[in-house]
Amino acid sequence: MRDHPIVISEPDARVLRGLLSARAAQVRAQGHDQEHLVELSLELERAQVLKPEQVAADVVTMHKPLRILDLSNGARQELMLVGPAEANVSARRISVLAPLGTALLGYRQGDEVEWLMPGGVRRIRIESVQSAHVGAH
Repeated sequence: MRDHPIVISEPDARVLRGLLSARAAQVRAQGHDQEHLVELSLELERAQVLKPEQVAADVVTMHKPLRILDLSNGARQELMLVGPAEANVSARRISVLAPLGTALLGYRQGDEVEWLMPGGVRRIRIESVQSAHVGAH
């Protein structure tokens, strides 16, 4: 768990709470071990929930394009956190419920993030966070 609460917008918090409720029932029914969902739920409980206009421009929220640097191999990637139904890896739209999406949510430009992958821990730096696209939630 992070040492400081995440900052999240009110609309994102509503979406995430709904997604987590639905996903929790699925996970229990299927018996999947998805620790990152438990962590996201705990982060939401202690999150600083703000009106969208109060969230700093450099905070990672849903529907904001961002660029990350993989500190282990130097690879850069541009992506956007979205809801599971909008996720499309080839379009670099990552579900906020995926381990990487969960790890990035609420961090700021310049932050370094550790994220647990099946192959081990990965470290990434958030290089930039842009304004949300027009028409985004």
